[in-house]
Amino acid sequence: MTAVTVRNLTKAFGSSEVLRGIDLAVPEESLTAILGPSGCGKTTLLRLIAGFDVPDSGEILLGERLVCGDGRFVAPQHRRVGYVPQEGALFPHLDVARNITFGLRGSQRRGGHRVEELLALVGLDPLVRQRFPHQLSGGQQQRVALARALAPGPSLILLDEPFSSLDAGLREGTGRAVVQALKATKTTALLVTHDQAEALSLADQVAVMRDGTLAQVGTPHEVYRAPTDLGVAEFVGAAVVVDADVVDGAASSDLGPLHVLAGFAGGRARLLVRPEQIQLVGPSRVASSQVSPSRAGSSRAGSSRAGPSRAGPSQVGVEARVVDVSYFGHDAAVHLRVLASGRLVTARVSGLSVPMPDTLVHVSVTGPVAAYSPDA
Repeated sequence: MTAVTVRNLTKAFGSSEVLRGIDLAVPEESLTAILGPSGCGKTTLLRLIAGFDVPDSGEILLGERLVCGDGRFVAPQHRRVGYVPQEGALFPHLDVARNITFGLRGSQRRGGHRVEELLALVGLDPLVRQRFPHQLSGGQQQRVALARALAPGPSLILLDEPFSSLDAGLREGTGRAVVQALKATKTTALLVTHDQAEALSLADQVAVMRDGTLAQVGTPHEVYRAPTDLGVAEFVGAAVVVDADVVDGAASSDLGPLHVLAGFAGGRARLLVRPEQIQLVGPSRVASSQVSPSRAGSSRAGSSRAGPSRAGPSQVGVEARVVDVSYFGHDAAVHLRVLASGRLVTARVSGLSVPMPDTLVHVSVTGPVAAYSPDA
């Protein structure tokens, strides 16, 4: 079943049109990420679903219940929707237990209804129930905010960039804990984010917003591997765009032969190649233990040579020269110039074996690529 249905939703603030004809269906017991850059209308959409703002036109249904549209408007407190804002917004003068039970009624609040159960659900030690928000880390505060939103048993949770203020390591762990809590309670959720990795790794469905419209809605795999256009492709991940002629699902390019995903009729096209599809064959040097700590974000590997690394008995692909390497430990972005055409491309490779700048290598593309009309 569908937990949330949005139909032809529009919203303007003065002369500024923020949302234009939004259509979205959110399946029950799923997490949908609304992904887009700042100012595209993500938070406005969330606020309309919550009932904090009123749309200019369109309909919103929670389950089969019309909560907005056709002259009807259900107030936020009657929608059974939980809301987790940025920063958590906990009450500083209340301890964790009273923050969690704040939205409960009468005897449920006085009895500390389900506090320990909810703390365990979001991965927190029951002992934190007596702490105040200033005694918690940022990740703990966000988990308490989620526990507070879950306490009344809502049918829907809305998360408005709840991890944006956390550092990278804490963000990932907190995000995973939130997803596990939502799945354990079979709660449907909408997550607003501008972080592509967060959306792709956490969500069951990704809705990409652009200029007040939904550019694409699909699974993370669909949005990343077969984006609806190059604009979506370049937003959800790094992209190398290659011009080529496509005949019977195959193309010849300055990166060598490419296999095109089914569905493109043929002719002149722009092809999407992801950096992880670009394979390097040829001399390489192990960089993981040789990167200067002061240049770990965008570095040249050390000077010690390792033996050549080959993908098979002979080198394949087109020749390229390594321009520079951005080393991240677990992997690296290798910036290359194709010798025949002068094209600059980026390959993403394992951090265990990274080629040195100025090394000559051969590159080839593995797996199918998406194709788009040159006019799209």
